Amino acid sequence: MVPHLVTALNGPLLELEKTIIDSTPAIERWFRLEWQDHTPPFYCSVDLRNAGFKLAPVDTNLFPGGFNNLSVEMLPLAVQATMAAIEKYCPDAKNLLLVPESHTRNTYYLQNIARLIKILRQTGLDVRIGSLSEDIKEPTPLTLPDGTTLMMEPLKRINNGRRVGVDDFNPCTILLNNDLSSGTPEILRNVYEQSLFPPLHAGWTVRRKSNHFAAYDDVAKRFSKMLGIDPWLLNPFFSKCSHVNFSEHEGEECLAASVHSVLTKIRRKYKQYGIKEKPFVIVKADAGTYGMGIMTVTDASEVKDLNRKQRNKMSVGKEGLPVRDVIIQEGVHSFERVDEAVAEPVVYMIDRYVVGGFYRVNEKRDINENLNAPGAHFVPLAFAQQHTIPDRSAEPGTAAPNRFYMYGVVARLALLAASIELERTDPDMQG
Repeated sequence: MVPHLVTALNGPLLELEKTIIDSTPAIERWFRLEWQDHTPPFYCSVDLRNAGFKLAPVDTNLFPGGFNNLSVEMLPLAVQATMAAIEKYCPDAKNLLLVPESHTRNTYYLQNIARLIKILRQTGLDVRIGSLSEDIKEPTPLTLPDGTTLMMEPLKRINNGRRVGVDDFNPCTILLNNDLSSGTPEILRNVYEQSLFPPLHAGWTVRRKSNHFAAYDDVAKRFSKMLGIDPWLLNPFFSKCSHVNFSEHEGEECLAASVHSVLTKIRRKYKQYGIKEKPFVIVKADAGTYGMGIMTVTDASEVKDLNRKQRNKMSVGKEGLPVRDVIIQEGVHSFERVDEAVAEPVVYMIDRYVVGGFYRVNEKRDINENLNAPGAHFVPLAFAQQHTIPDRSAEPGTAAPNRFYMYGVVARLALLAASIELERTDPDMQG
């Protein structure tokens, strides 16, 4: 399933695809050497945007919640990659505790947990679910639409408080599928005897998108230098503003200046490449997820002229937390279509391997808007085995394997940036 591009791959991206396909051995060696210096996160998903003239990541999630959207054909790859990750961290692992988000009524999310457990069990692990939800006070079965039952159990300290587990279950590994938006729970602090993935500082209590894209900036420049290409083709410009309060009109000068600066840089690039599209930026919370606190801006004056509804929308993120820091990111149009609706690829990785992906499709949104919003649905990517092997003989812009290989390369650049970001922000490495 390859959606058509409204604008065929044109100009620089056609050249980019040809360069990437021709340079596959050099690219794979480059990644191999990078992974000798950096440890990839346990898992990761990356939202990409394909503008026909540019292909760039716009978001990197370290607690992916859509494993249920991957095609069944990709599961063997996911199991293999998970085995590699487990062997690296805890080779004799027998028990794994999965800590999910607390929203137990979202059946799509629970199907993601069920799929994740299926993958983990195939690697030879006993898996139990330890919930942080205050509603879960005893083992509580939740039945999914397909008849699967998930047993949620209250998370607790065991072994005289030295370890985390559930009743009669002492795991060596704890896997978080909870992005810690509402803060780091006390029960997960000071866990020294078990492996905890991702680390606590990967949660939104600490993590900032601006740190991630600063790391991505470095990665994209090094990668592009190796290939001899313009890093902008893979990299969105960005800026950040702190101490913003949309309700109180605070920080508007910084916001307007940053929007103007980023738009000026984009216009310069559009002129260089003869691109006729209208430049835009996305203003979004520097921390958080779920597509909240996001707006599309095409002129600096717009951030000063927000109405009350827009201000209220931008003021809070997930869990109702106030937005104080924002990132101003170059908008990347999405010219991909599934059944005439705007679509963007989301690539899933476990350890350092691409294990599949899907298209986020939204009929209610335009090519310059955030698609992670009401009305979105998901179509599995045909990342079948043969699609990970590019076809060097194909004309640029015509072969599905080549497009998917490109997606995988750019997604892995974001994965590498995430590993560098986590190293830089690790509290144990500070000072």
